[in-house]
Amino acid sequence: MKKILLLGGSAQQVIAIETAKRLGLYTVLCDYLLDNPGQYEADRFYLVSTTDKEAVLLVAEKEKIDGIIAYASDPAAPTAAYVADKLGLPGNPYESVQTLCNKDKFRRFLKNNGFHAPFANGYSTLQEIEQDICYYHLPVIVKPVDSSGSKGATVLHSWNGLVQAVNFAFSFSRTHRLIMEEYIEKKHKYLIGGDIFVYERKVIQWGLMNCHRDSEVNPLVPVGKSYPLLLGLDDIEHVKTTLQRLVDKLGIVSGPMNVELIVDKNDNVWPIDIGPRSGGNMIPDLLGMIFDTDVVEMSVCAAMGMPINVKENEATLYYATHNLHTSKNGVFEGIDYSKVLKKHIVKECVYKKLGDNVEYFDNASKAIGIAFLKFDNQREMDSMLENINYHISMKIR
Repeated sequence: MKKILLLGGSAQQVIAIETAKRLGLYTVLCDYLLDNPGQYEADRFYLVSTTDKEAVLLVAEKEKIDGIIAYASDPAAPTAAYVADKLGLPGNPYESVQTLCNKDKFRRFLKNNGFHAPFANGYSTLQEIEQDICYYHLPVIVKPVDSSGSKGATVLHSWNGLVQAVNFAFSFSRTHRLIMEEYIEKKHKYLIGGDIFVYERKVIQWGLMNCHRDSEVNPLVPVGKSYPLLLGLDDIEHVKTTLQRLVDKLGIVSGPMNVELIVDKNDNVWPIDIGPRSGGNMIPDLLGMIFDTDVVEMSVCAAMGMPINVKENEATLYYATHNLHTSKNGVFEGIDYSKVLKKHIVKECVYKKLGDNVEYFDNASKAIGIAFLKFDNQREMDSMLENINYHISMKIR
């Protein structure tokens, strides 16, 4: 029986373990959290940090694995690439994965390879930033070089909040390093987000969607996706061309990639973040509904070097997700949906149990759950999503 090593056993990652077992694979799991739910699904569990490359390599060698995957995990992606490289397993170039997982390196890559990139620099101290302030034009974004889900990110319209923003960013950085970059204004309403899938060096699935934010809580943190992408056909084609060129330059062979981009008023495409893994917040599940494909299965097969059944199904329109969240700290006592919204819910995943503590939604890890929604038309979907907070009541004590 072939073995796969999975890095991360959170609630959102259990589906990868289940999928691997369904495909007849022996599943080995690494996670540093003792209470992760994945350990109860995997055939073997090791209490090992997924960011400790050498420790994970030892597990991989001991278990004689045939493939490794960091499903929906940015921090673990370089570890998976490192182990695959050391053992000659299927995977993408280690250097390229490192570049994508470090915002500092990624900005340099974009600039050196002719892509549009904001003026940016990486820093390890507040003093370094203060010396460079004169080179920047406000507004700017301050964020960790090694985080995802908008963790530790702040948009500054004045230098008065610099110290607070810097400390906030450092608090989410494992390497104690941040990046400051000039803010690029987009010409479209929503950030372009979602996942693409690469097979034999070509993008075979374009899961490009609208990325929604909740300005009442935190305008930087994603609160959901919607499909179809509200962007002109020429702009969509330009985005696709840019992403395929990124794949070519980085030498990406196979697997999912989480993407965020914008198009400016001059029709230029700006890659913001590209992650060498499936997106969080159950994006693969949403794409499965839209394209009638099993993206998780495709990801596992890519990690194992197994052939992928490429389906070219016509997309089903008017799907969306909403990340269930709260604007205050407290104890979770349930969720109430309006009657109007209830009829559009096709799936609900709640991570918290009644009585659990919940926190103010200042980054994606604070989500309480996810609701999957289906609508009949664009107008109905837009109206509901723009007023979603009126249709969901979080009972927090």
